Amino acid sequence: MTHHINLFKPLHIQSIEFKNRVWMSPMCQYSSEDGHPNDWHFVHLASRAIGGAGLVMIEATAISPEGRISLADSGIWSNKHIPGFLRITKMLKQYGAIAGIQLVHAGRKASTAIPWQGSGPLTRAQGGWDTFAPSPIPFEIGQTTPREMTLDDMKHCKKDFVAATERCIEAEFQVLELHMAHGYLMHEFLSPLSNQRSDNYGGNLENRMRFPLEVANAVRAKWPKELPLFVRISATDWAGGPQELKSPSSAELNSWNLAESIIFSQRLKEIGVNLIDCSSGGTLPHAVIPVGPSYQVPFAQQIRTDAKLMTAAVGMITQPDQAEAILLSEQADAVFIGRELLRNPYWPTQAAKHFGIDIPKPKQYARA
Repeated sequence: MTHHINLFKPLHIQSIEFKNRVWMSPMCQYSSEDGHPNDWHFVHLASRAIGGAGLVMIEATAISPEGRISLADSGIWSNKHIPGFLRITKMLKQYGAIAGIQLVHAGRKASTAIPWQGSGPLTRAQGGWDTFAPSPIPFEIGQTTPREMTLDDMKHCKKDFVAATERCIEAEFQVLELHMAHGYLMHEFLSPLSNQRSDNYGGNLENRMRFPLEVANAVRAKWPKELPLFVRISATDWAGGPQELKSPSSAELNSWNLAESIIFSQRLKEIGVNLIDCSSGGTLPHAVIPVGPSYQVPFAQQIRTDAKLMTAAVGMITQPDQAEAILLSEQADAVFIGRELLRNPYWPTQAAKHFGIDIPKPKQYARA
């Protein structure tokens, strides 16, 4: 019966077979010490694998200490981090999930307090550090102004991404995702709102895409060909507010938008990126975003159709029928579930039951 429900159809990307298309979104836990995953991460991730997710993606993991959003972020900038992650990848595979990780540099959004301590910029006394970005423009008024990156900074940053990729191979990850969304460093280069450089890395679209494409290219060259490489993008800055899906306003045309995202996705495809994880927003602190069920799905559909590349949909996908409809109407190839999986680690198993599908469960739980 499984084959009639798209959500539980296997998906092949490169040499990897995902047993289903219900994937766990990377979600920061703000619970690491010096970048290391610990028992919290182990239990948190294990329960989602046991709950039936086809891919479990480890949260945004910093490629360098200064690339962290907060002091409590996950990191893979040192070989000392490998054993902790290896313990997790072995466990995820043992419980039937594909093990993925998302790599990030937070750029001007780095050096902040963890959410439940207010998210504001960290002072030196609190362990804060200097941030850099494409241009010296703070994320919002009152935030620290980042230093403009030099070409040397960019060279180092690219090296850090490649070194982190090598460690991900050592830690036996099967999927690598580059975080180029949500107003972090790569997205800061893409958006004219945060990138006002006058060199080859700023100005027109070609220049703004240059550094993110160089990073993706360097990572793809290092990451094994047979393993999937994903990129998470913000399909729009939402500078034009909720109208954007209909007709672009001038505000939207002077910011990162869907038309540019489609071109960027095509270029990523040429490099060998296998899937675009379609999110949105993160550059403007007070953007008006029409948040609601499936509100970002049209981006996944548009990019899938126009860039001819696999996409995953994210954003307020909470119901099994809703997730199935996205796949059935070919708006995306898989769905990333975020907050709903925080609320309910067994969502995939319960979705299967909803559709009358029997998926393997841990023997220890069979009697339930």
